Amino acid sequence: MKKYLLSGIFGAVLCLAPLHAQDVVVRTRPPAVRVERRPVRPRGNYVWVGGYNRWNGSSYVWEPGRWAMPPRPHAVWVPPRWVHRSNGWVFVAGRWR
Repeated sequence: MKKYLLSGIFGAVLCLAPLHAQDVVVRTRPPAVRVERRPVRPRGNYVWVGGYNRWNGSSYVWEPGRWAMPPRPHAVWVPPRWVHRSNGWVFVAGRWR
């Protein structure tokens, strides 16, 4: 019984965690996305996940692109992006759709 109670509490915490997450707002416009040279695809079913500018707390740092295995057949990679809002720029992470 104790095991199920702890599992339930842990699951509830995981569900509520995104409610407390806040967007990090950066006042400086992100640099342009770089044009990357793709290395040879490792296997036919891999998908290119392009690089992006990551904010490290004080400046932008380029995260290079990579080949990735989709989590399921026909999955599509939605690239990360920076969205302009009234108070600055907010990062929207990439995801599989």
